[in-house]
Amino acid sequence: MSTTQSDRLRKLLEPIVAPAGMDLEDVKVTAAGSRRQLLVVVDADEGVSLDAIAEVTRAVSQALDASDAMGGAPYNLEVSSPGVDRPLTEPRHYRRNTGRLVKVQLAGGGELVARITAVDEEGLDLEVPGVKGRRPTARRLAFTEIAKARVEIEFNPKGGAAEDDTAADTDES
Repeated sequence: MSTTQSDRLRKLLEPIVAPAGMDLEDVKVTAAGSRRQLLVVVDADEGVSLDAIAEVTRAVSQALDASDAMGGAPYNLEVSSPGVDRPLTEPRHYRRNTGRLVKVQLAGGGELVARITAVDEEGLDLEVPGVKGRRPTARRLAFTEIAKARVEIEFNPKGGAAEDDTAADTDES
């Protein structure tokens, strides 16, 4: 996709997703046989529900039909939320994942797996798990110190759904 088309699509779609309380995270056009695939990725601080995705999809579809941003060739539209494996690149990505475990590749080399405890505009506070029974330690990273970062999948997250479900079952009794 050319930069011109990408810019045009972003300018067209950002005002559509913003009133829904969402951020336009990505726009990708790829070839899919004789058609093209337009992937629009949106996210919000509280996450994105299926109903919200459906509403935004209708609005995006109407805007695309009324414009020439995709040209005359047929395309498939997909509006989605980002997957858990997407790279964390903006302060809002880190903020939305506060409390989660992340794998960080440091700009100076090396790697760190830690839990995000707080985020501000300059960087993030982490809780680095202790090794061999030692207590976790606090660490501060500036965004400039981070080369790449992704959320680590946890099957039993600290303070996660399993604990919440147990507490909910107890309250209902």
